[in-house]
Amino acid sequence: MKNSKISNAVINRLPRYRRYLIELQKKGVEKISSKEFSELIGYTASQIRQDLNNFGGFGQQGYGYSVDGLKSEIDAILGLDKEYRMVIIGAGNLGHAITKYAKSITAGFKVCGVFEKNEKLIGTKLEGMEIMSYEGIVEFVEKEKIDIGVICVNGDSAQEVADKLCFAGIKGIWNFARVDIEVPPHVALESMQLSDNLHALAYHMNDIRKKR
Repeated sequence: MKNSKISNAVINRLPRYRRYLIELQKKGVEKISSKEFSELIGYTASQIRQDLNNFGGFGQQGYGYSVDGLKSEIDAILGLDKEYRMVIIGAGNLGHAITKYAKSITAGFKVCGVFEKNEKLIGTKLEGMEIMSYEGIVEFVEKEKIDIGVICVNGDSAQEVADKLCFAGIKGIWNFARVDIEVPPHVALESMQLSDNLHALAYHMNDIRKKR
């Protein structure tokens, strides 16, 4: 890697590159130029080359990129060449949807448990897994060597859940609560504020309308 200070914008584009490479693999495509990739994905060829050059480039002059090779390199950059063990906290509607989605991901993520405070839900099944009591979350994370905690609780409880997960030794948190949370520097955090995305969509829709 040329530069350890890679911008979030570059990192956020890598999963998109990966998705398109998987589609190319399914079609039996073995190599692709930056120009062809640009026409497919919507970024400029220059942008693609600049992004990949942050990690060494991987292309060959006059040949382009090996689809299999580039996909493997991006897997390694994103850390998808290993397995991550996850727990989901909150078994309501959002937690149910995220659990179903997370279990459908085949690239190295394994849902190992679902936890809930509501006693009516504890002991019932969610996507084939028995919902466990939130009171046992710290012991479970420590014993099962869980890497990622997925927070799907209401805003009032989110920070408390994050604190418990961090205390238990979690390495990363995927936060779906509608509040910002704080974690120690050694814990990675990604927050999915769905309302923010919806508001941004409204802005872009109105911006397009104004330009007509």
